[in-house]
Amino acid sequence: MKKAHWCSALAVRLLLASSVFLANHSVAQARAADGSASVAKSAPLPVEQVVANLQRRNALRAAALTQFTGTRTYRMLYRGFPNDHDAEMVVQVVYHAPSSKQFTVVSQTGSKFIADHVFKKLLEGEQEASNEENRRRSSLSTENYDFALAAYEDTPEGGRYVLNLLPKTKNKFLYRGKIWVDAQDFAVVRIEGEPGKNPSFWIKKTAVNHRYVKVNDFWLPAENHTESVIRLGGTATLSIEYRDYKITGVAPLSPAQPVPTLAATKAH
Repeated sequence: MKKAHWCSALAVRLLLASSVFLANHSVAQARAADGSASVAKSAPLPVEQVVANLQRRNALRAAALTQFTGTRTYRMLYRGFPNDHDAEMVVQVVYHAPSSKQFTVVSQTGSKFIADHVFKKLLEGEQEASNEENRRRSSLSTENYDFALAAYEDTPEGGRYVLNLLPKTKNKFLYRGKIWVDAQDFAVVRIEGEPGKNPSFWIKKTAVNHRYVKVNDFWLPAENHTESVIRLGGTATLSIEYRDYKITGVAPLSPAQPVPTLAATKAH
């Protein structure tokens, strides 16, 4: 196998891990420009309450979102010896609760190897990630992570809790880094980090960035950027752009308990 293809194949392992995490949160995070950060002690709620609200709201929102459609554009750039390789694939997605996703490839250009061994493997991995056990093992929960309050930010879009994320186990489907949690919806709007476990010795370093956008009353993925540095040379960069969302099915949402305020927290 040519070295560029071999390096790309190594990067697949990491990108599949990224797809598992993102696949789960494309539904679990489904509702609802950074500002200057203030010190953590000014946050309205303690980290324990923020995480509790996040988990509770995620469960309610996941149950409420029953169907949506959208379009994704996958792009991958490999830069390294012996040659550079690029590819792009446009995919239409239909989601049906609780875990069905139908993918239709609209177009693909560039390297056939990347299309077949990266993009299509990502789609297969996302289908596999949707089963109940994989969702549980990669969810943003106290079962999988230790959380710490890093800061509280006031932005034009509203308050943001910034939490440090530390996985409790060495699981390649978990992340080490930071999440930004909307202070009103208690949904993750941004993730920056790296895998909790390196999926391969041959991958030297990886950086992952996810961003979410509010569509009607739901927070859905907007952009995913993953960059892997190969130990023997070369860089594989994956980007996924999400657009043209249509929420086509919503179940009645169970009444949520009021979100605790600072005054209520002090009262207890």
